Amino acid sequence: MHRQRCVLRYHPSSGGGPMTTGRKLKLDLGDVQETMLWTLYHRATEARDPETVLHDPWAVQLVETIEYPFEKRFGTPTAGQAQWQALRARCFDEEIRRFLARHPDGTVVALGEGLETQFSRVDNGRVHWLSVDLPEVIEVRRRLRPDDAPRQRSLACSVLDDRWMTGLDGSRGLLVTARGLLMYLRPTQVHGLIAACAERLPGGALLFDAVPSWLSRRSTLTPRRTPTGYRFPPWLWGVDAGETARLQALHPNIVDIREIRPPRGRGPVYRFLVPLIGTVPGVRGRKVMSIMIVRFGPSGAPAPSRAIPPDPPDLPRR
Repeated sequence: MHRQRCVLRYHPSSGGGPMTTGRKLKLDLGDVQETMLWTLYHRATEARDPETVLHDPWAVQLVETIEYPFEKRFGTPTAGQAQWQALRARCFDEEIRRFLARHPDGTVVALGEGLETQFSRVDNGRVHWLSVDLPEVIEVRRRLRPDDAPRQRSLACSVLDDRWMTGLDGSRGLLVTARGLLMYLRPTQVHGLIAACAERLPGGALLFDAVPSWLSRRSTLTPRRTPTGYRFPPWLWGVDAGETARLQALHPNIVDIREIRPPRGRGPVYRFLVPLIGTVPGVRGRKVMSIMIVRFGPSGAPAPSRAIPPDPPDLPRR
């Protein structure tokens, strides 16, 4: 597996900025983990636009804080790429805000959060937030943005390690998010994770995004690259009508699966064309991303917890 040396330097800041240490932090990133810098870079690019679709000053500050060859590694972001990343994040933001409107003291569990800054965008002053990611990623998060206990915590473990489900209080509402994550897992792992959530998190919901199955297959056959040579990791799992039906049948406590329409963006493509693709029969399946929510019934199944299939040796744990 390719490893990329990432050097983080903490510059002096004020007003609640990233934590300063005066030292460099060196981090070996796997292909999947490096995507957290890709999405951060594009969100920050969009946030700098005067007409941005996503107010995200933290993303801008983090990119300015991290010493990393963003442009050399990823290339110059196009306006379309940057806006699309921001619209994905905004769609999740809006769904979380709807959840918090119903459950102001609820718990949000952000799986594979990377360097996402979502808590700062949606915090209502009462939500409890748990970020779950790999130890090397959580180390970076804690240095750049320390936990704000007791409402904001982080847990260093694989999302496939069901320890993160232990002790969650769903009595005031529970929402699990997985943005930019599940497509990097194998189908059996996605199924095991969703079934475990249905069984152990009654009354909760899982919000995630997914690429279509045809695009997942294409990415494994023809690797995607930027003009600068950055190679995206393949998408191992995707959704179509058949896969959605399989998800519905994973566990008896899955009571609803629905797709969420992304917000309209700026310009003719994201204001008109992209929303239209998701509604017109015949072209609906050609969209490049779906955002979906799975809801679980109020009482879990009586069967004992089933283990989530482990990562195979060649798959980075995300």
